[in-house]
Amino acid sequence: MYSGQQPIFILKEGTERTSGRSAQSNNIAAAKAVADSVRSTLGPKGMDKMLVDSMGDVVITNDGATILKEMDIEHPAAKMIIEIAKTQEQHCYDGTTSAVVIAGELLKRSEDLVEQNVHPTVICEGFRLASDKASELIEAHSIAVTQDMLEEVAKTALTGKSAGAVKEFLADISVRAVLSVAQDVDGEITVDLDDIKVQKKQGGSIKDSSLIDGIILDKERVHSGMPRSVTDAKIALINSAIEVKKTEVDAKIQITDPTMLARFLDEEEGYLRGLVEKIQAAGANVVICQKGIDDLAQHYMAKAGMFAIRRAKKSDMEALSKATGGKIVTNIDDLSADDLGQAASVDERKIGDSDMVFITGCPQAKSVSVLLRGGTEHVVDEIRRAFDDAMGVVAVAYEDGAVLT
Repeated sequence: MYSGQQPIFILKEGTERTSGRSAQSNNIAAAKAVADSVRSTLGPKGMDKMLVDSMGDVVITNDGATILKEMDIEHPAAKMIIEIAKTQEQHCYDGTTSAVVIAGELLKRSEDLVEQNVHPTVICEGFRLASDKASELIEAHSIAVTQDMLEEVAKTALTGKSAGAVKEFLADISVRAVLSVAQDVDGEITVDLDDIKVQKKQGGSIKDSSLIDGIILDKERVHSGMPRSVTDAKIALINSAIEVKKTEVDAKIQITDPTMLARFLDEEEGYLRGLVEKIQAAGANVVICQKGIDDLAQHYMAKAGMFAIRRAKKSDMEALSKATGGKIVTNIDDLSADDLGQAASVDERKIGDSDMVFITGCPQAKSVSVLLRGGTEHVVDEIRRAFDDAMGVVAVAYEDGAVLT
């Protein structure tokens, strides 16, 4: 009935279609190629890789997830292997290379079974059974976590990376940081890693890295006349501009004589002075503003002996609120002493080639900061990646309450 009819094309012209044993072999070969590309970075003697992207930017790392993220891969099966690394990174923070290498090895063994005419569905079912059995054995052999054990977990994550030489030092910082922000909610331990703010700054030794019981801002005070350091800080967190408000519609003001101009400027000056006086009346001696601060307002703040920062990031404002106990205020007229955060000291320090503000000694800090140092940009970037892995696995281990040795 259909003889002599033209064939019907479902796929667009130029599409390649492979099926059966050759398709399986191609997919397995692509997955193995990805696994082999990161295999040399695995373990204590793993080697770093230098990756150069199309823009000429250089990344030196042995973090599996970072390497795979930077690789420009087109093969769909290879992309699925990269998804394994991404999932591992999101949920467990470390072990990305191990996950990819194991996946590649399982596929390699699967190929042997396929060649023996074992059906792929049977192989998949075998993997599922093996996964269930592995989960049972992990549960049976796990032991309760202690602080010393958490440090060992962190050291394992740091081993084989550039940070391996100082793994005891960084492991101690990561464990203390996680324990500082851990919360016990109805008997269940939770750790929000967003409460640990990590700042990196090149210049200096890795051993110059430190944990701060407060917040570090990569900012400097807005006026040179302001004090560099404030003790017993009362911090106002303001997310509106300390400037003369501009009208939402175009407005023109006609001035016919110099006295009118003087009155107009005096009114602006009085308005700004009034804003600063309201902040001062609330008892604040430190102002962190999410938006701009007018030059004249800066002058009045400096005269009043206040310390001010402008254009702080929203994430920094939220972290400051958690660390200092202050409330973020939109309307300065509503600012009161109850809205102010507290800290033992706020001081500006020279770190590397730029100034940074340290807000420390927060009495009920629910947010902490870590300052990471390194000799060069590439070193400090790799230290950051290694520290993020260590901090993540410590958090996961502490939440689970058990580890496998």
